[in-house]
Amino acid sequence: MTSDPSDTGLLAPGWVGAPAADTTSDSAWLRAMLDAEVALTRTLASLGLAPSAAAAAVAEAARTNRFDVRSIARRARAGGNPVIPLVADLTEAVGAEHGPYVHRGATSQDILDTATMLVAVRTLDPLLADLERIQTALARLAARHRDTVMPGRTLTQHAVPTTFGLKAAGWRSLVLDARDRVRTVRDGLPAQLGGAAGTLAAFTAYGADDPRALTAAYAQELRLADPVLPWHSLRTPIADLAGGLAFTAGALGKLAADVLTLGRTEIAEVGEAAGGGSSAMPHKANPVRATLITAAARRAPQLAATLYGSLAAEDERPAGAWHAEWEPLRDLLRLVGGAARDGAELADGLQVDEESMRLHLFLTHGLIVSERLAAELTPLLGRARARELLDEVARRTRTESRSLAELLSDEAELKDIDLAGPTDPAQYTGSAGSLTDRALERS
Repeated sequence: MTSDPSDTGLLAPGWVGAPAADTTSDSAWLRAMLDAEVALTRTLASLGLAPSAAAAAVAEAARTNRFDVRSIARRARAGGNPVIPLVADLTEAVGAEHGPYVHRGATSQDILDTATMLVAVRTLDPLLADLERIQTALARLAARHRDTVMPGRTLTQHAVPTTFGLKAAGWRSLVLDARDRVRTVRDGLPAQLGGAAGTLAAFTAYGADDPRALTAAYAQELRLADPVLPWHSLRTPIADLAGGLAFTAGALGKLAADVLTLGRTEIAEVGEAAGGGSSAMPHKANPVRATLITAAARRAPQLAATLYGSLAAEDERPAGAWHAEWEPLRDLLRLVGGAARDGAELADGLQVDEESMRLHLFLTHGLIVSERLAAELTPLLGRARARELLDEVARRTRTESRSLAELLSDEAELKDIDLAGPTDPAQYTGSAGSLTDRALERS
C-alpha cells in the first residue's frame, strides 16, 4: 500500500503525532472498511448464509497492505464513494470461488457508516484516556491550590478575590462533563446494515430468515451497538458524535483561554512547562499547547455545524448530505484528539506562580474588596452614605495612589472601626474552598 502525502499533517501541528492522527488516517479508514466487510461475511457464515471457508477467505484477503489506498481514492470519483472500488479489489483478492460472498446484501453506505463508527471508537478510546489524564492533573492542582488567593476577573477587570483552586476545579468540571458525554457517545455508536434502501430486503433474498438477527450479530461481531433501525438518513449517531466532540473542544478551549490570558508577560500567574520558540525572537517561550487547543476550539463548532446540517437528509439514502459528513467528521476527530493530547501535556506541566497572584491582589490598591466593604459599612453608615463614601475613596485611590484601607482610616466616621480584616483580600474568598472541595468529590 502506498502512503498518501496529503495525509501527513504538515499544516496541522494540533493533531500531528497524536493518537488521532493514526486512528483517522487513510490507512485507518481503509482498515475499518475492510473490518466491516470481514465482519459481514463472518456474520453471514455464522448464520449459515455463507460457507465458513468464504469467511476465512475474506479475512485472509483483507490485509491492508494488499490494497492501494491512492488508487481506491482516485477510482472513488466514479461512484462517489471509496467502498465501490474497495469491494471490487477485495472481491478480486478473494478469488472466484468465494468472491460472490464479499459485500453480500450490503450497500456502500452500510460499509462506510460502519467503518466510520469503528474509526470513531478507535479514536475516542485514546481521547478518553487523555481526558482522564487532564482531569487527574487538574484535581491535583485544585487540591494543592485550594487556598491560593488570586484576583477574580470579570469583563477583563479585577472583580473580587477567588482562588486558583476553584479555577482549576472549574476547568476539571468541564473536562469531566466532556468525558462523560464522549463516553456515552462512544458506548452507543452503532453498526449500520440496511441494504439498498434500509429494508434489509437483499438479506432475505439471500436466505436470511430474520434479518434483524443478522444485524444484531453483525453489531456483536464488530463490538458496536445494535441499531433499532438502519440509520442511512437518520443521522443521530453522527450528530451525537459531533456534539460530544465539539463540547470537548470547547471545554478544553476554556482551559486554554485562561492559560493564555493568565500567562501573558504582564500577568504571568501561570505558564506552560516548556514553551515554544520563535523563529525571530530568542527570548520567546510561546504557550504552544494552549494556542493549539484554542485553534481546535475555534474550528470545532463550524465542523459540528456541517454535521448537524446533514441531519436534514432526504429520502432513504441522501445525495450530498451523507457525503458532506466525511471530511468534517475526520477533521473533528483529529482536532479534538489532538487537543486532548495537548491538554494532557498542558495540565501535567502547568506552572503556577503564587507570588504573582498575591501581588496582583493589590494592583487596585484594595478596591478588589470594595464589595465586602459595602456590605460591612452599610449597617454602620446606611446604604446611601456607604456607597457615596466608597465611590469617593475609590476615585481617590486612583488619583492619589493610596490604598483603600489607608484612605478609609482617615475618615472620621470610621476612626473606631478595625478595617484590617475587611480590607484583606485573602479574607474575602467566600465559599471558594468548600466549592473546590465539593467539585473534587466528583470522580
